[in-house]
Amino acid sequence: MLYLVCFLISMVPIIELRGAIPFGIANDLNPFILFPICIIGNMLPVPLIYFFARKVLIWGQDKKFIGKFFTWCLKKGEKGGEKLQKKGGKGLFIALMLFVGIPIPGTGAWTGTLAASFLNMGFKRSVIAVICGVLIAGTIMAVGTYMVKIGAGGIFSLMANS
Repeated sequence: MLYLVCFLISMVPIIELRGAIPFGIANDLNPFILFPICIIGNMLPVPLIYFFARKVLIWGQDKKFIGKFFTWCLKKGEKGGEKLQKKGGKGLFIALMLFVGIPIPGTGAWTGTLAASFLNMGFKRSVIAVICGVLIAGTIMAVGTYMVKIGAGGIFSLMANS
């Protein structure tokens, strides 16, 4: 059941696997099962984002209740695309991969894919760059979480033995 929770968390924008992997590790899930589940969950929305998110956001930007949020999302995607274009130039693939691979909120698969769609980068190339970035971010999150867990465990065991 907790693996399903991690799968679903990894699909949530902004949180993505940056929240799912630490949640799974904190609950002592097997990392060799957890990691692929989180990667798949994080990548599952990518084709929908690439092909439809921009169209839905453009459609909804002038709607009464959702317009402000959709406009914000469009601007975020456009800014992300502009930043990638400036930083990446001809190395846009590497720039997108690194953008997605930095495990901070707002730089994950959702934003990276939306930015790639604004740049008309091409579906196959975008997906490969995003999955490489997701693998990097997932690895950073897993290693970082284990380091914190081991460090915290060591501190608590020292306190218990005092």
